[in-house]
Amino acid sequence: MKTLRIATRKSPLALWQSEHVADRLRATHPGLTVELVPMSTRGDEVLDRSLAAIGGKGLFLKELELAMLRGDADCAVHSLKDVPMELEPGFTLPAILARADYADAFVSNRYANIAGLPQGARVGTSSLRRQAQLRALRPDLQLADLRGNVNTRLAKLDAGEYDAIVLACAGLQRLGFDDRIRDRLQAPQWLPAPAQGAVAIECRDDDFATRELCARLDDAATRTCAEAERAMNRALHGSCHVPVAAFAQLEDGRLHLSGLVGSASDGAIVRADGQGDAPEALGKDVAAQLLAQGAGDLIAASH
Repeated sequence: MKTLRIATRKSPLALWQSEHVADRLRATHPGLTVELVPMSTRGDEVLDRSLAAIGGKGLFLKELELAMLRGDADCAVHSLKDVPMELEPGFTLPAILARADYADAFVSNRYANIAGLPQGARVGTSSLRRQAQLRALRPDLQLADLRGNVNTRLAKLDAGEYDAIVLACAGLQRLGFDDRIRDRLQAPQWLPAPAQGAVAIECRDDDFATRELCARLDDAATRTCAEAERAMNRALHGSCHVPVAAFAQLEDGRLHLSGLVGSASDGAIVRADGQGDAPEALGKDVAAQLLAQGAGDLIAASH
């Protein structure tokens, strides 16, 4: 293979991630030409409704997968947190790159952290997971939808539409907005989306040449942690309709997983932790603990 074509969304963050992968591939495979194939997806185009209302995060993948099936692209680059728990048949993830900052970012021009917000402050986020954790901490806050790319969201904050917004630290850092992070919302108190901060490469299952090229970028530790988080989410039948959070870490060769299911409407939250060696089994174990505490009712209420 002389040329590898990467299908990517057109947002600044998606382009940054795809160019990062392209640079890594060029460095790993001297002589390989890597080209980006920028595309617009329904998830990028419909911004007046929440993702849950228009069909979920899979909308960011559909057009890119069709491009691979048509032969217009060889692979696609995604934020792993946007990849559905079950891939479409015929696709695989040959590489999950080393994870960047997993945490969420509290961003505000006037306030230092969530505790410092005034009564009834307006906070922007469309993530049900973030809304549930915000409600648990501060039931008085006014939570408002916030869609669009990172630059658009920051512009809305700067225009005074919100007192604060919550974004992913990794996205801000990748675009050079580190200085906008006022407070890192981190484990164990605050949990991220499953696989947040990790970038994945997707390709056709039967495209062995592309799989082999991309597999060289795979980070085993990140894959192990992401698999545990995604296994927990899968066992809960989680989607962007459901406020599910998970964070796994490898410590001394042992895998630790924390999980959370919440309610975006009243801030009710159940939490569970576990440790083990097999990511899939650990994910299922923590999911079972959450269900035993009533997570099923919270999930049912969010649909």
